[in-house]
Amino acid sequence: MKLITQARTLILLAVLAPFLAGCFGVAAVGVGAGALVFADRRQAETIATDQGIEIRASSRISEKFGNRVHVNVTSYNRTVLLTGEVPDAAAKAEIEKIVAEVPNVKAISNELRLGVVSTLTQRSGDTFITSKVKARFIDANQFAANHVKVVTESSVVYLMGLATQREASAAVEIARTTAGVQKVVRVFEIISDAEARRLDPPPSKPAAQ
Repeated sequence: MKLITQARTLILLAVLAPFLAGCFGVAAVGVGAGALVFADRRQAETIATDQGIEIRASSRISEKFGNRVHVNVTSYNRTVLLTGEVPDAAAKAEIEKIVAEVPNVKAISNELRLGVVSTLTQRSGDTFITSKVKARFIDANQFAANHVKVVTESSVVYLMGLATQREASAAVEIARTTAGVQKVVRVFEIISDAEARRLDPPPSKPAAQ
């Protein structure tokens, strides 16, 4: 029970990091982030590369479109997921082109929707759905929750990560049956069980008495 409680805390820190950073400073969030990185199947340099992709792509989109669009850029293992709202098909295509020109991007899943920019209330609701899905991953205990990245936009849940077929199917079923979720979209990179064992950190040894 103690481990589950600690895991819940780390997940919520990750989801709420943008809000917590403004209140408590980077150091407070960094503790949770370090623990999450340890359980990530990506190499440390790949995590840094993904962060760089997100920053560069978001900056370039903002420079081009300003507040005319709302675009979330999520990179996992150099695969970029684009979610949010744009005014027309031309803007959607132009944003994908901008992201494709960012160094190190290997693939793009363009899930941008045509329509008006979402409100802060709608985005807060999406953040809450993400936290509920992650919490249910922990409760189900069918796979390590940190192996699946959850992104929610307009009540549609997108699932990313390096996952086995079993893990992906379990994650989809849990997300699909979470209150408030309208649809689940798979953006997984499927790996074999052998590859998962190779990527996962070895279990920690009990401390010496």
